[in-house]
Amino acid sequence: MGFEDSIMQTVECIKETLGNLDRSKLQLLALSSAGVGALLCYLAWKQSPKTIPMGDGWWGAGEKPLAEDKTIHRFVVKTSVEEIEDLHRRIDQTRFTDPLEDSCFHYGFNSSYLKRVVSYWRQEFDWEKQVKVINQYPHFKTKIEGIDVHFVHVKPVQKSGQTVLPLMMVHGWPGTFYEFYGILPLLTETDSNVVFEVICPSIPGYGYSEAPHKKGFNTMEAARVFHKLMERLGFTEFYVQGGDWGAFITSNMAQMKPECVRGLHLNMIIARTDSLGQLLSLVIGRYLPFLVGFTKEDVRRLYPYMEKNLYDILRETGYLHIQATKPDTAGCGLNDSPVGLAAYILEKFSSWTDLGNRDLEDGGLERKFSLDDLLTNVMIYWTTCSIIPSMRFYKENLKKDFKTRVDRVTSVFVPTGLAAFPDELLHCPRAWASSRFADVRSFTYMSRGGHFAAFEEPQLLANDIIQFVEKVESKVHK
Repeated sequence: MGFEDSIMQTVECIKETLGNLDRSKLQLLALSSAGVGALLCYLAWKQSPKTIPMGDGWWGAGEKPLAEDKTIHRFVVKTSVEEIEDLHRRIDQTRFTDPLEDSCFHYGFNSSYLKRVVSYWRQEFDWEKQVKVINQYPHFKTKIEGIDVHFVHVKPVQKSGQTVLPLMMVHGWPGTFYEFYGILPLLTETDSNVVFEVICPSIPGYGYSEAPHKKGFNTMEAARVFHKLMERLGFTEFYVQGGDWGAFITSNMAQMKPECVRGLHLNMIIARTDSLGQLLSLVIGRYLPFLVGFTKEDVRRLYPYMEKNLYDILRETGYLHIQATKPDTAGCGLNDSPVGLAAYILEKFSSWTDLGNRDLEDGGLERKFSLDDLLTNVMIYWTTCSIIPSMRFYKENLKKDFKTRVDRVTSVFVPTGLAAFPDELLHCPRAWASSRFADVRSFTYMSRGGHFAAFEEPQLLANDIIQFVEKVESKVHK
C-alpha cells in the first residue's frame, strides 16, 4: 500500500467514525480539539526561544580590516555603447531549438515565443531608456561587513496629519529591487493616515549589491546586514515587508531585533508543516475544516492536497535542487548567454504568476507584465553578472540543517500582517501561520495575484500593507 492509499484509508475511517457521532458529540470533539491545540501551542511557545542571535560577519575579500568605511555614497546606474553592442552580438549568435508540438510551457520556456521575446529585445527594447527609468529614484551604496550594499531610498510626499513610517521592502529570486517600482508611488504618496519612507535593498549577490566573497551567507546574515543598513540610515524602529527570499530575510530581522521591527508584512507565508497536528489537520480539514481552523477558502486552495502541494511543487522546483547543489555549474551558461538567462528567469515569471500559464504557448507573460519591465529585470542580472551569486544563495540556505536552524524553530513575536495570494505556489492557512507568527494582526485572502505580488498587483499589495500598518499604529497609540 502506498503512502497516498494509507492517507485515504485513514481519511475514510475518520469520516466513518465522525459520521456516527451526533451533533453534541461533534461539538464536544471540536472544543476538545481546540483545547488540545491551544495547549500544544502554549507549551511550544513557552519552550521556544524568543529571538535569534545577531552574530557578526565579514564577507569581503581577504582579512577583515580594523575599521570599515561607513560612508553612504550616491549611486547612479550607467550603461555604455560597448555594453549594448556586446549584448546584441550575443543575441544574434543564439541557437534555438524547435519546441515539441503542443508543449506550451510544460517543458519550460517555449522557444517559439522566446523568439518573439528575443526579437523585441534586439529590435525594440531600449536599455538606455530603461536605465533612466531605474534612476528615477535615488540609489545609494554603503559598505557593510566588507561588501557594497546597494539600496533605493524614496522619501514620501507628506500631507497634513500623516505619520511618516520607514519601511524596508526586500525582493527574492529571480527578482530585484525593480519589482517594487510599481508600488513605490502608492506607498510614498497616500491618502491614509500613514505614508512611507521606503528602502529597497538588493540582497548581496543580486543586482548592484556586491556578492559575498566567502561561503555561508544566508538569510540570517542578510537580515543582520539589513539591520545595520537601517541603523546607518538613522532608523531605530521600522516596518519590513517581503516575499520569496525577502519573506525569510524580513522574518529573520523580526526574530533578530524585535524591538526595532514595528511590524512584519509578508506576501509569502512561511510556516512549518511537518508537525503531527498539521498532518492531522490535513487529513480532517477537507471534510471538517471547522475542527482544525480552516475556512472554506483554505479548503479550496489546499485541496486536492497531493496535486497542489506535492506534484505541482515537484514539477516546479527542479531549479531549486540545481541551485542548492551546484549553482556555479548551471550558472556558467546563463552568465554567458543573455537569451539563456532570459528564458531561465522569465519562465518563473510565467508559472509562478499562475500555474495555469503552463497551458499557454506564450506562458501568459504579457497578461500581467510588459516586456520592457520583464527585460529590465533580466538586464539587471545580465549587466551585473549576478546570476551565479544569486543562485548560490540557495546552496547557502538549503543545507542539511535547514529545518532545525535556529530561525526555523523560533517563533516571530512582532505584529504580523499576512497577504495570501491565490496563485502563490503554496497556500498556508492562518491556523498554520499562527504556529509560527505569534501576533497575527491581519490575514487577508487576496482576490488575485501570485508569487510576484508587488510586480503583479501593486495596488492590492499596497492597500494591504497600509491597512495592516494602520491597525498596528492604532493599537500603539491607544
